[in-house]
Amino acid sequence: MKIVSALVGLILGALVGLGSALAAAGIVGSSVNLSGNIDVKDWVSDWTIGSAAANPWTRARVARHGLLALTKTEAVYFTRNTDDDGDRLTDACTYKVVGGALPAQWWSVTLYNDESYLPDNTDNALSYDLTDAVAAGDPTAWSFTVSPIPAEGGWVSSRAAGSFDLTLRLYKPEAALIENPIGTLSPPGIEKISCGEAG
Repeated sequence: MKIVSALVGLILGALVGLGSALAAAGIVGSSVNLSGNIDVKDWVSDWTIGSAAANPWTRARVARHGLLALTKTEAVYFTRNTDDDGDRLTDACTYKVVGGALPAQWWSVTLYNDESYLPDNTDNALSYDLTDAVAAGDPTAWSFTVSPIPAEGGWVSSRAAGSFDLTLRLYKPEAALIENPIGTLSPPGIEKISCGEAG
């Protein structure tokens, strides 16, 4: 009887361990979930990414998705999946993303679906970056639209994205951002404009 109890315990332990490892690595479950130890107006980041302090689960998720591979001195990453009202971002709605000067040499905002991949569409409009803001006239006061159909001005396509995340990448960040991200970063806002457009 002791052998049976030990065997059952061993099997249950192995299943729980395997399930948690698969979830942590992003193999089962939804999109990339950073630990959120840094949260700046709902833009979250794990400040251990790219360092020796990253735990095995963070490293597994990074390796699995390949989205967060550089060290903090090269780039920092923030992800957000809700609008300013706290609602989940979805391709059924249109959003206005509004930002200003960012503490880095170059930056980009990229849309990923709930599996942490680029949406399967051919719009060639899945990111907005510093180059776009400069071309639009002002890198310190910029905006773009996220919607499933083309929009005037800067546009990021959410067509076929379902529920999605936006990832803000800040390349060659200023030292102040690395030392004090909450006090230094003024991240973009995400305003919901409308919902129900045909995609």
